[in-house]
Amino acid sequence: MTTRSFLILHGWQNHRPEDHWQHWLADRLTELGHEVVYPQLPDPDDPDLEVWLTELARHLDGLAAGSERVVVAHSLSVLLWLHAVALGLPGPAGVDRVLLVAPPSGSVLARYPEVEGFRLAGDLPRRLDGRTLPHPTRLVAGDDDPYLPEGVQAAYGDLLGLTAELLPGAAHLDLDAGYGSWPSVLEWCLDGEAKLRAR
Repeated sequence: MTTRSFLILHGWQNHRPEDHWQHWLADRLTELGHEVVYPQLPDPDDPDLEVWLTELARHLDGLAAGSERVVVAHSLSVLLWLHAVALGLPGPAGVDRVLLVAPPSGSVLARYPEVEGFRLAGDLPRRLDGRTLPHPTRLVAGDDDPYLPEGVQAAYGDLLGLTAELLPGAAHLDLDAGYGSWPSVLEWCLDGEAKLRAR
């Protein structure tokens, strides 16, 4: 069996409820014998970007050496990941593949003071392109995500040089959208070529 280490990163206001697909995924991967790190990031209701970046670096550094290193980021943690890449922090360069799920758009983040600082502002968008991301990086979102009114391709795909994968009717891929489990993401974790599907 290929040795893999997974870092699963949650979004805003997520206290890692047991019925969320990320918790489900962490449990399934652990049962299969993989190393899984699914941390509770500090102050998820009022997060601080610098604190989260420090935590991201610490958890990336702790992933097992010699294994395939995989990151699965949902919602606000997608922006966390993009900040780390744009700032040239060392951790992301050591990752083998990444799944970015349902990032909220900058226009939505701007409406909430608690997370407004996670927007890609200033020269950060210019510093992000497909060459700076770990390869492969996949970007996926619901085609009706209420937190992505511009659509994921316009909000992030074009900027990152990625073709976003749209999942019909998946909304924000959260509990409200019925994502207590998501077998397709488990398939991707085990095989990076697997097609991502809604449910």
